[in-house]
Parts: sequence; structure tokens; C-alpha cells
Amino acid sequence: MAGKDILTRLADAGEDAIARLGDAPGADRMLGAVNSMRDRTDELQKRLRGVDELEKRVAELERRLDALAPKRATTAARKPAAKKPTAKKSASASKAKPKGSTSRAGSDSPG
Repeated sequence: MAGKDILTRLADAGEDAIARLGDAPGADRMLGAVNSMRDRTDELQKRLRGVDELEKRVAELERRLDALAPKRATTAARKPAAKKPTAKKSASASKAKPKGSTSRAGSDSPG
């Protein structure tokens, strides 16, 4: 019978502690933070499940790509096309015209 008395006393003490926590000044803020954390944790779990699905899809795509890889290797084994030689600019085209030499007369004069 003494065991029942200890359990009763522990239950009463727990109830008292919970009641005192509810009356504490910061209890509402703490409860809000805990609830917010729970919601964020649930959202994180949902996102992680989505990542698992994406990983499965990526693994399937990689497997399919590996099956196609030998076909691509034969086309890639071809000799690349020869590069076209780049045309050099002529020396006269690269020189800038002097400031005073314009095709229109009087364009350098003010007004």
C-alpha cells in the first residue's frame, strides 16, 4: 500500500508543477515557441520525405542513363570537326581614325 501512496504523491506533485508552469509569466511565450517548433519539425519531415522521393527518381534516371551510355560513347568517339582558322584583322582596320578626320565637314565645330 505504501507503493500506491508514493505514486499518488508523484502524480500530485506533477500536477502541481504543471499548474505552476501555466501560471508562470513566460509560459505563454514558451508554449508558443514549442508549438512553433513542432510545426516546423513536421514541415521538415514532410520535406525530407520529398527529398527521399527525389533521390529515388534521380537513381532511376542515373540507371537509365547508364544503360544509354554505351550508345553515346560510340558517337562521342568520332573525331571532332576541324577548327576553322580565325581571320586576322587587317592593320588598317584596327587603327582608330584621328579625331579631326571625319567624313562630314564642320562636325567638329561648335554650334
